[in-house]
Amino acid sequence: MKKLFKLFKHEFKLVLPTTIFFFIAFILIATTQRLILREYHVPLTGYAAALIGALIVGKVVLIVDKLHFINKFPEHPLIYNITWKSTIYFFATLMFRYVEHLISFLRKHDNFIEANQHLWNEIIWPHFWLIQMWLAVLFFLYSTIRELIRVIGKEEILLMFFGMQGHSN
Repeated sequence: MKKLFKLFKHEFKLVLPTTIFFFIAFILIATTQRLILREYHVPLTGYAAALIGALIVGKVVLIVDKLHFINKFPEHPLIYNITWKSTIYFFATLMFRYVEHLISFLRKHDNFIEANQHLWNEIIWPHFWLIQMWLAVLFFLYSTIRELIRVIGKEEILLMFFGMQGHSN
């Protein structure tokens, strides 16, 4: 049981920074939507959707980071790894989001082909691509920050930004 708790704690520490980053970003996007659509009296989901989205993206990033080819260009200029990782994260979330929508249609329809046809016809594509566009920008920013931390070091980044040393556990 102690081993399982230790593993859970380790995984939690890995996913926490990513989840916090995307939670803040998704809150900003949700607030922007609310402010724009308030004028038209369009109801929106609450901020819980931002938390759920951040948890999903955090888990997708954690899974993708386990792939052996994710850190393909460690000796090249940072833009190589930043662009590579951003692209991989983007396509991973694109597939995850598509499958997530497909599953909801599979519950309503008898087979995969029928569910997929309904998905293609009923999904609000501008909204889907708007979220993907924001994810592309956010993944680029996120990957930039992570690559800077990898090259400069966590301790130095904390010192530069917050004037404090990091704690190693």
